[in-house]
Amino acid sequence: MSAQNPDLEIAQAATLLPIREIAERAGIPEKALIPYGTTKAKVDVRAMEPTGRTGRLVLVSAMSPTPAGEGKSTTTVGLADAFSLLGHRTMVALREPALGPIMGVKGGATGGGYSQVVPMEDINLHFTGDFHAIQIANNTLAALVDNHLQQGNELDIDPRRIQWKRVVDVNDRALRQVVIGLGGTGQGVPREDGFDIVVASEIMAILCLATDLADLQRRIDAIVVGYRRDRTPVTVADLQVGGAITMLLKDALLPNLVQTLGGTPALVHGGPFANIAHGCNSLAATRLALSLADITVTEAGFGSDLGAEKFLDIKSRLGGLHPDAAVVVATVRALKMHGGVAKEDLGTEDLDSALKGTANLARHVENLRKFGIEPVIALNRFPTDTEAELEGVLAWAKEQGFRAALSEVWAKGGEGGKAVAEQVLAAIEEDSPSYHPLYDPADGIENSLRTLAKEIYGADDVVFEDKAPAQLRMLKRNGWDTLPVCVAKTQYSFSDDPKALGAPTGFVLHVRDLVPKIGAGFVVALTGAIMTMPGLPKEPAALRMGVTESGESVGLF
Repeated sequence: MSAQNPDLEIAQAATLLPIREIAERAGIPEKALIPYGTTKAKVDVRAMEPTGRTGRLVLVSAMSPTPAGEGKSTTTVGLADAFSLLGHRTMVALREPALGPIMGVKGGATGGGYSQVVPMEDINLHFTGDFHAIQIANNTLAALVDNHLQQGNELDIDPRRIQWKRVVDVNDRALRQVVIGLGGTGQGVPREDGFDIVVASEIMAILCLATDLADLQRRIDAIVVGYRRDRTPVTVADLQVGGAITMLLKDALLPNLVQTLGGTPALVHGGPFANIAHGCNSLAATRLALSLADITVTEAGFGSDLGAEKFLDIKSRLGGLHPDAAVVVATVRALKMHGGVAKEDLGTEDLDSALKGTANLARHVENLRKFGIEPVIALNRFPTDTEAELEGVLAWAKEQGFRAALSEVWAKGGEGGKAVAEQVLAAIEEDSPSYHPLYDPADGIENSLRTLAKEIYGADDVVFEDKAPAQLRMLKRNGWDTLPVCVAKTQYSFSDDPKALGAPTGFVLHVRDLVPKIGAGFVVALTGAIMTMPGLPKEPAALRMGVTESGESVGLF
Protein backbone atom coordinates (compact mmCIF):
# COMPACT_ATOMS: atom_id res chain seq x y z
CA MET A 1 0.00 0.00 0.00
CA SER A 2 1.29 3.43 -0.92
CA ALA A 3 2.22 5.63 2.01
CA GLN A 4 1.04 8.63 0.01
CA ASN A 5 -2.58 7.62 -0.54
CA PRO A 6 -3.54 4.87 1.93
CA ASP A 7 -7.09 6.18 2.39
CA LEU A 8 -7.83 6.03 -1.35
CA GLU A 9 -6.24 2.60 -1.73
CA ILE A 10 -8.19 1.19 1.22
CA ALA A 11 -11.42 2.54 -0.26
CA GLN A 12 -10.63 1.21 -3.75
CA ALA A 13 -9.82 -2.25 -2.36
CA ALA A 14 -13.10 -2.53 -0.45
CA THR A 15 -15.96 -4.72 -1.63
CA LEU A 16 -19.13 -2.66 -1.29
CA LEU A 17 -22.55 -4.07 -0.58
CA PRO A 18 -25.30 -3.35 -3.13
CA ILE A 19 -27.13 -0.15 -2.20
CA ARG A 20 -30.44 -2.04 -2.07
CA GLU A 21 -29.01 -4.21 0.70
CA ILE A 22 -27.88 -1.11 2.61
CA ALA A 23 -31.35 0.40 2.18
CA GLU A 24 -32.95 -2.79 3.51
CA ARG A 25 -30.55 -2.76 6.45
CA ALA A 26 -31.59 0.84 7.18
CA GLY A 27 -35.31 0.14 6.85
CA ILE A 28 -35.76 2.14 3.63
CA PRO A 29 -38.40 0.53 1.36
CA GLU A 30 -37.67 -0.25 -2.27
CA LYS A 31 -40.27 2.26 -3.48
CA ALA A 32 -38.37 5.10 -1.81
CA LEU A 33 -35.00 4.20 -3.34
CA ILE A 34 -33.69 6.02 -6.44
CA PRO A 35 -30.41 4.22 -7.32
CA TYR A 36 -27.45 6.07 -8.85
CA GLY A 37 -25.59 3.00 -10.02
CA THR A 38 -25.15 0.08 -7.62
CA THR A 39 -23.51 1.71 -4.59
CA LYS A 40 -25.31 5.00 -4.06
CA ALA A 41 -28.88 6.23 -4.17
CA LYS A 42 -31.23 9.04 -3.31
CA VAL A 43 -34.05 8.48 -0.85
CA ASP A 44 -37.49 9.83 -1.70
CA VAL A 45 -38.78 10.56 1.80
CA ARG A 46 -42.23 11.31 0.33
CA ALA A 47 -42.60 7.61 -0.48
CA MET A 48 -41.94 6.52 3.12
CA GLU A 49 -44.47 5.90 5.87
CA PRO A 50 -43.82 7.52 9.28
CA THR A 51 -41.98 5.12 11.58
CA GLY A 52 -42.90 6.77 14.86
CA ARG A 53 -39.28 6.35 15.96
CA THR A 54 -37.00 9.12 17.17
CA GLY A 55 -33.59 7.72 17.95
CA ARG A 56 -30.71 9.12 19.94
CA LEU A 57 -28.67 11.91 18.32
CA VAL A 58 -24.90 12.09 18.84
CA LEU A 59 -23.03 15.19 17.63
CA VAL A 60 -19.31 14.98 16.85
CA SER A 61 -17.25 18.17 17.15
CA ALA A 62 -13.57 18.84 17.75
CA MET A 63 -11.01 21.08 19.36
CA SER A 64 -9.77 24.03 17.28
CA PRO A 65 -8.33 22.51 14.09
CA THR A 66 -4.72 22.77 13.02
CA PRO A 67 -2.88 22.11 9.75
CA ALA A 68 -1.86 18.79 11.32
CA GLY A 69 -5.43 17.46 10.94
CA GLU A 70 -7.63 16.02 13.68
CA GLY A 71 -9.74 13.36 11.93
CA LYS A 72 -13.24 14.47 12.91
CA SER A 73 -15.01 12.82 9.97
CA THR A 74 -12.88 9.70 10.47
CA THR A 75 -13.93 9.58 14.11
CA THR A 76 -17.60 10.15 13.23
CA VAL A 77 -17.67 7.24 10.79
CA GLY A 78 -15.71 4.95 13.10
CA LEU A 79 -17.98 5.77 16.01
CA ALA A 80 -21.05 4.85 13.95
CA ASP A 81 -19.45 1.53 13.00
CA ALA A 82 -18.60 0.96 16.66
CA PHE A 83 -22.23 1.45 17.70
CA SER A 84 -23.23 -1.05 14.98
CA LEU A 85 -20.72 -3.59 16.29
CA LEU A 86 -22.13 -3.11 19.79
CA GLY A 87 -25.53 -4.20 18.48
CA HIS A 88 -27.26 -0.85 18.00
CA ARG A 89 -29.25 0.03 14.89
CA THR A 90 -27.11 2.93 13.69
CA MET A 91 -26.86 5.45 10.87
CA VAL A 92 -24.33 8.17 10.20
CA ALA A 93 -25.30 11.56 8.73
CA LEU A 94 -22.52 13.61 7.12
CA ARG A 95 -22.00 16.60 4.84
CA GLU A 96 -20.98 16.24 1.21
CA PRO A 97 -17.40 17.25 0.36
CA ALA A 98 -16.73 20.43 -1.63
CA LEU A 99 -14.36 20.47 -4.59
CA GLY A 100 -12.67 23.65 -3.34
CA PRO A 101 -10.76 22.04 -0.47
CA ILE A 102 -10.37 18.77 -2.38
CA MET A 103 -8.43 20.55 -5.12
CA GLY A 104 -6.82 22.89 -2.61
CA VAL A 105 -5.17 21.71 0.58
CA LYS A 106 -7.70 20.27 3.06
CA GLY A 107 -8.70 17.22 1.02
CA GLY A 108 -11.95 15.29 0.99
CA ALA A 109 -14.48 14.63 3.71
CA THR A 110 -15.21 10.91 3.66
CA GLY A 111 -13.09 9.89 6.65
CA GLY A 112 -9.86 7.94 6.43
CA GLY A 113 -8.16 4.59 6.84
CA TYR A 114 -10.64 1.86 7.75
CA SER A 115 -13.17 4.46 8.87
CA GLN A 116 -14.61 5.83 5.64
CA VAL A 117 -17.86 6.32 3.79
CA VAL A 118 -17.76 4.80 0.34
CA PRO A 119 -17.65 4.94 -2.68
CA MET A 120 -14.99 7.46 -1.66
CA GLU A 121 -14.12 8.64 -5.18
CA ASP A 122 -17.73 9.29 -6.15
CA ILE A 123 -18.61 11.10 -2.94
CA ASN A 124 -15.54 13.34 -3.06
CA LEU A 125 -16.06 14.26 -6.70
CA HIS A 126 -19.44 14.81 -8.40
CA PHE A 127 -21.49 12.32 -6.31
CA THR A 128 -25.19 12.66 -7.24
CA GLY A 129 -24.86 16.19 -8.57
CA ASP A 130 -26.28 18.10 -5.58
CA PHE A 131 -23.56 20.77 -5.58
CA HIS A 132 -23.97 21.31 -9.31
CA ALA A 133 -27.72 21.74 -8.85
CA ILE A 134 -27.13 24.28 -6.07
CA GLN A 135 -24.58 26.13 -8.20
CA ILE A 136 -26.87 26.37 -11.24
CA ALA A 137 -29.89 27.33 -9.11
CA ASN A 138 -27.88 30.09 -7.45
CA ASN A 139 -26.51 31.37 -10.74
CA THR A 140 -29.87 31.13 -12.50
CA LEU A 141 -31.23 33.47 -9.86
CA ALA A 142 -28.28 35.82 -10.44
CA ALA A 143 -28.96 35.79 -14.19
CA LEU A 144 -32.65 36.54 -13.59
CA VAL A 145 -31.74 39.51 -11.37
CA ASP A 146 -29.45 40.97 -14.04
CA ASN A 147 -32.03 40.28 -16.73
CA HIS A 148 -34.58 42.23 -14.67
CA LEU A 149 -32.21 45.20 -14.68
CA GLN A 150 -31.70 44.87 -18.43
CA GLN A 151 -35.40 44.60 -19.24
CA GLY A 152 -36.49 47.87 -17.64
CA ASN A 153 -36.02 47.26 -13.89
CA GLU A 154 -39.72 47.37 -12.98
CA LEU A 155 -38.88 46.80 -9.31
CA ASP A 156 -36.46 49.76 -9.26
CA ILE A 157 -33.60 47.61 -7.95
CA ASP A 158 -30.53 49.68 -7.11
CA PRO A 159 -27.61 48.01 -9.00
CA ARG A 160 -25.27 49.25 -6.26
CA ARG A 161 -27.21 47.35 -3.58
CA ILE A 162 -27.62 43.90 -5.12
CA GLN A 163 -26.34 41.41 -2.53
CA TRP A 164 -26.93 38.18 -4.47
CA LYS A 165 -23.60 36.82 -5.73
CA ARG A 166 -22.77 34.10 -8.19
CA VAL A 167 -21.03 30.95 -6.91
CA VAL A 168 -18.64 28.28 -8.14
CA ASP A 169 -17.47 25.07 -6.42
CA VAL A 170 -13.77 25.84 -6.53
CA ASN A 171 -11.41 28.13 -4.64
CA ASP A 172 -10.98 31.00 -7.11
CA ARG A 173 -9.70 34.21 -5.52
CA ALA A 174 -9.73 35.99 -8.90
CA LEU A 175 -13.54 35.99 -8.80
CA ARG A 176 -13.96 37.58 -5.37
CA GLN A 177 -14.63 40.98 -6.92
CA VAL A 178 -15.57 41.41 -10.58
CA VAL A 179 -17.30 43.89 -12.87
CA ILE A 180 -20.04 42.49 -15.09
CA GLY A 181 -22.22 43.81 -17.92
CA LEU A 182 -19.38 45.34 -19.93
CA GLY A 183 -19.43 45.54 -23.71
CA GLY A 184 -22.30 47.83 -24.54
CA THR A 185 -26.03 48.21 -23.97
CA GLY A 186 -26.86 44.72 -25.20
CA GLN A 187 -24.58 43.01 -22.70
CA GLY A 188 -26.41 43.95 -19.50
CA VAL A 189 -26.17 46.70 -16.91
CA PRO A 190 -22.57 47.27 -15.79
CA ARG A 191 -22.10 46.84 -12.05
CA GLU A 192 -19.74 45.47 -9.45
CA ASP A 193 -20.32 41.87 -8.47
CA GLY A 194 -18.45 38.93 -6.97
CA PHE A 195 -18.41 35.17 -6.52
CA ASP A 196 -18.69 33.07 -3.36
CA ILE A 197 -17.87 29.38 -3.11
CA VAL A 198 -20.94 27.13 -3.43
CA VAL A 199 -20.85 26.08 0.22
CA ALA A 200 -21.36 29.72 1.27
CA SER A 201 -24.47 30.12 -0.90
CA GLU A 202 -27.76 30.83 0.83
CA ILE A 203 -29.23 28.19 -1.51
CA MET A 204 -26.95 25.64 0.18
CA ALA A 205 -28.10 26.75 3.64
CA ILE A 206 -31.75 26.66 2.56
CA LEU A 207 -31.43 23.17 1.08
CA CYS A 208 -29.92 21.99 4.36
CA LEU A 209 -32.69 23.52 6.51
CA ALA A 210 -35.77 22.89 4.34
CA THR A 211 -38.17 20.21 5.54
CA ASP A 212 -39.93 19.53 2.22
CA LEU A 213 -40.53 21.03 -1.23
CA ALA A 214 -43.12 23.51 0.03
CA ASP A 215 -40.76 24.73 2.74
CA LEU A 216 -37.94 24.88 0.19
CA GLN A 217 -39.94 27.23 -2.05
CA ARG A 218 -41.13 29.31 0.91
CA ARG A 219 -37.51 29.86 1.92
CA ILE A 220 -36.37 30.57 -1.64
CA ASP A 221 -39.17 33.12 -2.08
CA ALA A 222 -37.95 34.87 1.10
CA ILE A 223 -34.38 35.37 -0.20
CA VAL A 224 -33.42 39.04 -0.30
CA VAL A 225 -31.50 39.61 -3.55
CA GLY A 226 -30.95 43.32 -3.02
CA TYR A 227 -32.62 46.66 -2.33
CA ARG A 228 -34.60 49.26 -4.25
CA ARG A 229 -33.44 52.83 -4.52
CA ASP A 230 -35.66 53.64 -1.54
CA ARG A 231 -33.72 50.88 0.34
CA THR A 232 -36.67 48.53 0.75
CA PRO A 233 -35.75 44.86 0.20
CA VAL A 234 -36.37 42.97 -3.03
CA THR A 235 -37.09 39.25 -2.66
CA VAL A 236 -37.28 36.26 -4.99
CA ALA A 237 -41.05 36.39 -4.51
CA ASP A 238 -40.99 39.93 -5.94
CA LEU A 239 -39.18 38.58 -9.00
CA GLN A 240 -41.72 35.73 -9.26
CA VAL A 241 -39.07 33.11 -10.01
CA GLY A 242 -39.20 31.01 -6.83
CA GLY A 243 -40.93 28.16 -8.64
CA ALA A 244 -38.17 27.92 -11.25
CA ILE A 245 -35.39 27.88 -8.64
CA THR A 246 -37.25 25.25 -6.59
CA MET A 247 -37.68 23.09 -9.70
CA LEU A 248 -33.92 23.06 -10.22
CA LEU A 249 -33.46 21.76 -6.65
CA LYS A 250 -36.25 19.19 -6.37
CA ASP A 251 -33.93 16.19 -6.76
CA ALA A 252 -31.06 17.73 -4.79
CA LEU A 253 -33.39 18.03 -1.79
CA LEU A 254 -33.54 14.21 -1.48
CA PRO A 255 -30.93 12.71 0.91
CA ASN A 256 -28.14 10.51 -0.49
CA LEU A 257 -27.64 6.96 0.81
CA VAL A 258 -24.22 5.27 0.83
CA GLN A 259 -22.37 3.03 3.32
CA THR A 260 -19.36 2.91 5.59
CA LEU A 261 -16.57 0.39 5.17
CA GLY A 262 -18.21 -1.41 8.09
CA GLY A 263 -21.53 -1.64 6.24
CA THR A 264 -23.35 0.97 8.35
CA PRO A 265 -25.94 2.94 6.34
CA ALA A 266 -24.79 6.52 5.77
CA LEU A 267 -26.71 9.60 4.64
CA VAL A 268 -24.36 12.14 3.02
CA HIS A 269 -26.27 15.28 2.10
CA GLY A 270 -25.59 19.03 1.95
CA GLY A 271 -22.31 20.71 2.69
CA PRO A 272 -22.13 24.26 4.08
CA PHE A 273 -18.71 25.18 5.52
CA ALA A 274 -18.72 25.93 9.24
CA ASN A 275 -16.33 28.90 9.14
CA ILE A 276 -18.38 30.86 6.55
CA ALA A 277 -21.80 29.14 6.81
CA HIS A 278 -23.68 26.98 9.32
CA GLY A 279 -21.59 23.84 8.88
CA CYS A 280 -24.17 21.05 9.20
CA ASN A 281 -25.56 18.33 6.92
CA SER A 282 -29.19 18.57 5.83
CA LEU A 283 -32.04 18.57 8.31
CA ALA A 284 -33.89 16.22 5.97
CA ALA A 285 -31.11 13.62 6.21
CA THR A 286 -30.76 13.96 9.98
CA ARG A 287 -34.50 13.58 10.52
CA LEU A 288 -34.61 10.57 8.19
CA ALA A 289 -31.79 8.89 10.11
CA LEU A 290 -33.45 9.60 13.46
CA SER A 291 -36.68 8.01 12.19
CA LEU A 292 -34.87 4.83 11.11
CA ALA A 293 -32.05 4.26 13.60
CA ASP A 294 -31.72 3.87 17.34
CA ILE A 295 -28.54 5.98 17.21
CA THR A 296 -27.68 8.64 14.65
CA VAL A 297 -24.12 9.96 14.60
CA THR A 298 -23.59 13.29 12.86
CA GLU A 299 -20.85 15.91 12.72
CA ALA A 300 -20.59 19.66 12.44
CA GLY A 301 -17.61 21.44 10.92
CA PHE A 302 -14.50 22.50 12.82
CA GLY A 303 -14.70 23.10 16.59
CA SER A 304 -17.39 23.76 19.18
CA ASP A 305 -17.08 27.50 18.50
CA LEU A 306 -18.20 27.05 14.87
CA GLY A 307 -20.05 23.98 13.60
CA ALA A 308 -21.23 22.65 16.95
CA GLU A 309 -22.48 26.04 18.15
CA LYS A 310 -24.36 26.51 14.87
CA PHE A 311 -25.76 22.97 15.05
CA LEU A 312 -27.04 23.68 18.55
CA ASP A 313 -28.14 27.31 18.14
CA ILE A 314 -29.37 27.25 14.52
CA LYS A 315 -30.07 23.78 13.11
CA SER A 316 -31.42 22.20 16.29
CA ARG A 317 -33.48 25.29 17.14
CA LEU A 318 -35.00 25.61 13.65
CA GLY A 319 -35.38 21.87 13.14
CA GLY A 320 -36.67 20.82 16.54
CA LEU A 321 -33.71 18.51 17.23
CA HIS A 322 -32.63 17.47 20.74
CA PRO A 323 -29.05 16.13 20.77
CA ASP A 324 -28.43 13.47 23.39
CA ALA A 325 -24.63 13.43 23.49
CA ALA A 326 -21.55 15.06 21.99
CA VAL A 327 -18.00 14.02 21.19
CA VAL A 328 -14.99 16.34 21.02
CA VAL A 329 -12.21 14.95 18.82
CA ALA A 330 -8.69 15.77 19.94
CA THR A 331 -5.20 14.67 18.95
CA VAL A 332 -1.86 14.85 20.65
CA ARG A 333 -0.54 16.60 17.55
CA ALA A 334 -3.15 19.36 17.74
CA LEU A 335 -2.65 19.73 21.49
CA LYS A 336 1.09 20.20 20.94
CA MET A 337 0.48 22.86 18.27
CA HIS A 338 -1.84 24.74 20.61
CA GLY A 339 0.87 24.31 23.22
CA GLY A 340 3.39 26.13 21.02
CA VAL A 341 5.07 23.35 18.99
CA ALA A 342 5.77 24.02 15.28
CA LYS A 343 4.19 21.66 12.73
CA GLU A 344 7.56 20.28 11.63
CA ASP A 345 8.38 19.27 15.22
CA LEU A 346 5.18 17.40 16.01
CA GLY A 347 6.85 14.00 15.62
CA THR A 348 9.02 14.62 18.69
CA GLU A 349 7.60 13.54 22.06
CA ASP A 350 6.58 16.57 24.11
CA LEU A 351 4.01 15.81 26.80
CA ASP A 352 4.48 19.18 28.48
CA SER A 353 3.42 21.06 25.36
CA ALA A 354 0.50 18.70 24.84
CA LEU A 355 -0.71 19.37 28.36
CA LYS A 356 -0.26 23.10 27.81
CA GLY A 357 -2.49 22.77 24.73
CA THR A 358 -5.26 21.17 26.76
CA ALA A 359 -6.44 24.71 27.58
CA ASN A 360 -7.95 24.76 24.10
CA LEU A 361 -9.56 21.34 24.49
CA ALA A 362 -10.97 22.19 27.93
CA ARG A 363 -12.73 25.27 26.57
CA HIS A 364 -14.42 23.18 23.87
CA VAL A 365 -15.65 20.73 26.50
CA GLU A 366 -16.95 23.56 28.68
CA ASN A 367 -18.62 25.17 25.65
CA LEU A 368 -20.71 22.07 24.99
CA ARG A 369 -21.61 21.79 28.64
CA LYS A 370 -23.22 25.23 28.35
CA PHE A 371 -25.79 23.69 25.99
CA GLY A 372 -26.76 21.07 28.58
CA ILE A 373 -24.71 18.25 27.04
CA GLU A 374 -21.84 16.39 28.70
CA PRO A 375 -19.32 15.62 25.92
CA VAL A 376 -16.90 12.74 25.57
CA ILE A 377 -13.31 13.41 24.44
CA ALA A 378 -12.19 11.08 21.65
CA LEU A 379 -8.39 11.12 21.62
CA ASN A 380 -7.69 10.17 18.01
CA ARG A 381 -4.46 8.21 17.78
CA PHE A 382 -1.82 9.09 15.17
CA PRO A 383 1.24 6.91 14.37
CA THR A 384 3.66 9.51 15.78
CA ASP A 385 1.94 9.62 19.20
CA THR A 386 3.87 8.04 22.05
CA GLU A 387 2.27 6.01 24.82
CA ALA A 388 3.48 8.56 27.36
CA GLU A 389 1.70 11.37 25.49
CA LEU A 390 -1.55 9.43 25.07
CA GLU A 391 -1.60 8.25 28.67
CA GLY A 392 -0.70 11.73 29.91
CA VAL A 393 -3.58 13.40 28.06
CA LEU A 394 -6.10 10.75 29.17
CA ALA A 395 -4.89 11.13 32.77
CA TRP A 396 -5.36 14.91 32.50
CA ALA A 397 -8.93 14.40 31.26
CA LYS A 398 -9.70 12.10 34.19
CA GLU A 399 -8.28 14.62 36.66
CA GLN A 400 -10.53 17.32 35.15
CA GLY A 401 -13.61 15.14 35.44
CA PHE A 402 -14.00 14.80 31.67
CA ARG A 403 -15.16 11.62 29.99
CA ALA A 404 -12.46 10.49 27.55
CA ALA A 405 -11.30 7.44 25.62
CA LEU A 406 -8.71 6.53 23.01
CA SER A 407 -9.96 6.32 19.42
CA GLU A 408 -8.14 4.05 16.96
CA VAL A 409 -10.70 4.00 14.16
CA TRP A 410 -8.30 4.95 11.35
CA ALA A 411 -6.36 1.71 11.84
CA LYS A 412 -9.09 -0.56 13.24
CA GLY A 413 -12.41 0.76 11.97
CA GLY A 414 -15.37 0.26 14.27
CA GLU A 415 -13.38 -1.98 16.61
CA GLY A 416 -11.12 0.96 17.33
CA GLY A 417 -14.09 3.13 18.29
CA LYS A 418 -15.76 0.88 20.84
CA ALA A 419 -14.15 2.58 23.84
CA VAL A 420 -15.48 5.98 22.76
CA ALA A 421 -18.89 4.49 21.92
CA GLU A 422 -19.18 2.95 25.39
CA GLN A 423 -18.35 6.30 26.99
CA VAL A 424 -21.02 8.01 24.85
CA LEU A 425 -23.64 5.44 25.86
CA ALA A 426 -22.71 5.96 29.50
CA ALA A 427 -22.98 9.74 29.08
CA ILE A 428 -26.47 9.39 27.61
CA GLU A 429 -27.66 7.14 30.43
CA GLU A 430 -25.87 8.72 33.38
CA ASP A 431 -25.51 12.43 32.64
CA SER A 432 -29.18 13.26 31.90
CA PRO A 433 -28.60 15.52 28.88
CA SER A 434 -30.94 18.50 28.75
CA TYR A 435 -30.08 20.35 25.54
CA HIS A 436 -30.98 24.02 25.26
CA PRO A 437 -29.78 26.82 22.93
CA LEU A 438 -27.31 29.30 24.36
CA TYR A 439 -29.10 32.56 23.54
CA ASP A 440 -32.56 33.90 22.73
CA PRO A 441 -32.61 35.60 19.28
CA ALA A 442 -35.50 37.78 20.49
CA ASP A 443 -32.93 39.73 22.53
CA GLY A 444 -31.44 41.08 19.28
CA ILE A 445 -28.37 40.48 17.13
CA GLU A 446 -26.11 42.59 19.34
CA ASN A 447 -26.94 40.59 22.46
CA SER A 448 -26.71 37.28 20.60
CA LEU A 449 -23.24 38.17 19.31
CA ARG A 450 -22.05 39.35 22.71
CA THR A 451 -23.29 36.14 24.31
CA LEU A 452 -21.39 34.04 21.76
CA ALA A 453 -18.28 36.21 22.01
CA LYS A 454 -18.11 36.02 25.79
CA GLU A 455 -19.47 32.53 26.49
CA ILE A 456 -18.04 30.55 23.55
CA TYR A 457 -15.02 32.49 22.25
CA GLY A 458 -13.76 33.94 25.55
CA ALA A 459 -13.85 37.53 24.26
CA ASP A 460 -14.39 40.62 26.40
CA ASP A 461 -16.72 42.33 23.93
CA VAL A 462 -17.81 42.81 20.32
CA VAL A 463 -16.84 45.76 18.12
CA PHE A 464 -19.05 46.64 15.12
CA GLU A 465 -16.97 48.29 12.41
CA ASP A 466 -16.80 48.95 8.64
CA LYS A 467 -20.24 48.08 7.19
CA ALA A 468 -21.60 46.49 10.37
CA PRO A 469 -23.10 49.59 12.09
CA ALA A 470 -25.09 50.57 8.99
CA GLN A 471 -26.15 46.96 8.44
CA LEU A 472 -27.27 46.73 12.05
CA ARG A 473 -29.54 49.72 11.53
CA MET A 474 -30.89 48.11 8.36
CA LEU A 475 -31.63 44.84 10.18
CA LYS A 476 -33.57 46.69 12.85
CA ARG A 477 -35.45 48.75 10.25
CA ASN A 478 -36.62 45.59 8.48
CA GLY A 479 -37.34 43.57 11.63
CA TRP A 480 -34.56 41.07 10.98
CA ASP A 481 -32.49 41.75 14.11
CA THR A 482 -34.20 38.93 16.06
CA LEU A 483 -32.94 36.13 13.81
CA PRO A 484 -30.26 33.66 15.00
CA VAL A 485 -26.72 34.70 14.10
CA CYS A 486 -24.27 32.63 12.03
CA VAL A 487 -20.72 33.84 12.72
CA ALA A 488 -18.20 33.63 9.89
CA LYS A 489 -14.86 33.35 11.68
CA THR A 490 -11.47 31.71 11.36
CA GLN A 491 -11.53 28.06 12.40
CA TYR A 492 -8.02 28.12 13.81
CA SER A 493 -8.70 30.25 16.86
CA PHE A 494 -11.49 31.10 19.29
CA SER A 495 -10.78 34.72 18.32
CA ASP A 496 -10.93 36.30 14.86
CA ASP A 497 -7.12 36.13 14.68
CA PRO A 498 -6.01 32.76 13.23
CA LYS A 499 -2.63 33.05 14.95
CA ALA A 500 -4.09 33.29 18.46
CA LEU A 501 -3.92 29.60 19.37
CA GLY A 502 -4.73 27.90 22.66
CA ALA A 503 -7.50 29.53 24.68
CA PRO A 504 -7.05 33.30 24.22
CA THR A 505 -8.79 35.82 26.47
CA GLY A 506 -8.84 39.61 26.78
CA PHE A 507 -9.66 40.26 23.11
CA VAL A 508 -12.60 41.78 21.25
CA LEU A 509 -14.46 40.20 18.35
CA HIS A 510 -14.39 42.45 15.28
CA VAL A 511 -17.64 42.26 13.28
CA ARG A 512 -17.20 44.02 9.94
CA ASP A 513 -20.48 43.13 8.20
CA LEU A 514 -23.93 41.68 8.89
CA VAL A 515 -25.60 39.94 5.95
CA PRO A 516 -29.25 38.89 6.22
CA LYS A 517 -30.03 35.40 4.90
CA ILE A 518 -33.79 35.59 5.28
CA GLY A 519 -34.53 32.39 3.36
CA ALA A 520 -32.11 30.45 5.54
CA GLY A 521 -33.48 32.16 8.63
CA PHE A 522 -30.33 33.69 10.07
CA VAL A 523 -27.93 36.63 9.79
CA VAL A 524 -24.29 36.04 8.85
CA ALA A 525 -21.79 38.07 10.90
CA LEU A 526 -18.49 38.43 9.03
CA THR A 527 -15.55 38.80 11.43
CA GLY A 528 -11.86 39.52 11.04
CA ALA A 529 -10.43 38.76 7.60
CA ILE A 530 -12.65 35.76 6.85
CA MET A 531 -13.62 35.44 3.15
CA THR A 532 -16.54 33.67 1.51
CA MET A 533 -14.38 32.73 -1.48
CA PRO A 534 -11.19 30.92 -0.40
CA GLY A 535 -8.01 30.86 -2.47
CA LEU A 536 -5.74 28.02 -3.56
CA PRO A 537 -2.33 27.39 -1.94
CA LYS A 538 0.98 27.68 -3.76
CA GLU A 539 1.00 23.91 -4.35
CA PRO A 540 -2.65 22.79 -4.56
CA ALA A 541 -3.54 19.12 -4.16
CA ALA A 542 -4.69 19.17 -7.80
CA LEU A 543 -1.01 18.96 -8.82
CA ARG A 544 -0.88 15.37 -7.52
CA MET A 545 -4.15 14.09 -9.01
CA GLY A 546 -4.92 12.04 -12.08
CA VAL A 547 -6.50 8.83 -13.35
CA THR A 548 -5.20 5.42 -14.34
CA GLU A 549 -5.89 3.82 -17.73
CA SER A 550 -8.74 1.90 -16.08
CA GLY A 551 -10.30 5.12 -14.82
CA GLU A 552 -9.36 4.91 -11.14
CA SER A 553 -8.45 8.13 -9.37
CA VAL A 554 -4.96 8.75 -8.01
CA GLY A 555 -3.88 11.49 -5.62
CA LEU A 556 -7.35 11.93 -4.11
CA PHE A 557 -7.37 12.21 -0.32
